[in-house]
Amino acid sequence: MKKTRLVRAAALAVSLAFVAAACGDDNDSGSTDDTTAAAEETATADTTAAAEAAAGGATCAEGTSIAFFGALSGDAGNLGQNIKKGAELAVAQFNAANAGCQVTLKDFDSQGSPDQAPALATQAIEDATILGIVGPAFSGESKAVNPLFDEAGLAIITPSATNEALNDNGWKIFHRALAGDDKQGPGIVAYIQNTLAAETVGVIDDASEYGKGLADIVREGLGDKVVASDAIDPAAADFSAAVSKMKEAAPAAIFYGGYYAEAGKLAKQLRDAGVESTLVFGDGVKDVGYIEAAGPAAEGSIITCTCADGGSNADFAAAYGKQFPGETPQTYAAEAYDAANAFLAAIASGAADRAAVLAFLGTYDAAGVTKQIKWDETGEVAGNAVYSYKVEGGAIKVEGLIG
Repeated sequence: MKKTRLVRAAALAVSLAFVAAACGDDNDSGSTDDTTAAAEETATADTTAAAEAAAGGATCAEGTSIAFFGALSGDAGNLGQNIKKGAELAVAQFNAANAGCQVTLKDFDSQGSPDQAPALATQAIEDATILGIVGPAFSGESKAVNPLFDEAGLAIITPSATNEALNDNGWKIFHRALAGDDKQGPGIVAYIQNTLAAETVGVIDDASEYGKGLADIVREGLGDKVVASDAIDPAAADFSAAVSKMKEAAPAAIFYGGYYAEAGKLAKQLRDAGVESTLVFGDGVKDVGYIEAAGPAAEGSIITCTCADGGSNADFAAAYGKQFPGETPQTYAAEAYDAANAFLAAIASGAADRAAVLAFLGTYDAAGVTKQIKWDETGEVAGNAVYSYKVEGGAIKVEGLIG
């Protein structure tokens, strides 16, 4: 990409606040008028650190960096790749606009494994140039490594780890760029009850921190409507026990808490067994890898996410397409972009060490491409939107906000 284009794109951190796009508002209304009004209300005329950075005024020490932490390979690697690309775009725009501050994005591929993550976290902590972490990407690894980051005072902003209990540990470094499962779970329940009008539901999970946590919220919310429940081993190839249980119960809908690769196999096995229930999934399944694994069995599936549809924000999607030719923003890319921009705004403000970056985030309040980005005392971001998506014609298409 030409430098002049990148300089112009750097102003996205400010100008996208005024774009009337479906991903620009994070409340419980899906109308374009409401989206536009909310974006205009939250975008102020104040001179922010992001605006100063877009003008090219930032200076920082040589070697200054932030990092991505999460899966770039393995069964859930697609989601991490999406996150890294969102952060890459933010860093590329920042660097193009700020000759006096060139920030490096480093990456730590945990494969989403809570077992592998601690050693990588130690590496990141020992690299004194790293001032912030975009991640960890998944809830299980977050539980394993956030205590280490907290002890080191290294701020994190996860664009994707949604387990509701993550904010309940007293971690001063914890920030989340999207609503957690305490919002997504009730949204799933509402969709199943109100939109699908399902009177009987089956629930399956993958026994992970994320998958079981979300599935348990759904189980509790649906109560007596849950007529069959089971868990699978995501490493297994055969899910016949769970499939048989669902076939016998014949629920109107089946919810699965887990990630896209196993969801694809499960969907295929359910359909091959003649199970006709509407399949419903959480955000861990919102990836083309689900469709690739499930094939025709994916058609008609419902996927929920507290992540915004980054592709529906025209300016952000255009900038993303220039940075990654021929691509559109996928799951969590827009949240990662907002997370990285918060760290870059801290650096642009003059924060030169981890303590200063952490203090800056505590007062951060700026328009992102997904929502107004500001955090409460537990690290939760403002807003509680839950979106529904549907697989139609072999593609994941946004339906809108779950009311």
